[in-house]
Amino acid sequence: MSNLTPPVIDTMVCRRSAGECCTSSAVGHLVSAIRERVTAATPGKWRDGIVGYAPSARGIGGSWIGIDLLDSPGTVWLWNHADLSAVVSIGEPISLHELYDTLAIGATRVSVLRAPCS
Repeated sequence: MSNLTPPVIDTMVCRRSAGECCTSSAVGHLVSAIRERVTAATPGKWRDGIVGYAPSARGIGGSWIGIDLLDSPGTVWLWNHADLSAVVSIGEPISLHELYDTLAIGATRVSVLRAPCS
């Protein structure tokens, strides 16, 4: 992830202390109520895929996952401020909302920051 622009890096900074819950609704942090509603209201914008890379436990600082979408070649890299190692595993089916950068892992919704295309 060496091609991240300064705005992407700024978004990745979580202003919480160790042990505190994150309250940020920025992309890659919490799924806001409005984001949950708009993703539910636009079901045709979900794209199915498979987890191709899942993190090992990393703790604070977030984690990257790589997903392979079924309708396009290449890996899409997604970041979330939380440790996703307990939520996703390699080979797991997921859906990515193409407009609102939300990842569906079963019934769980996770806000993600999408890495810029290289």
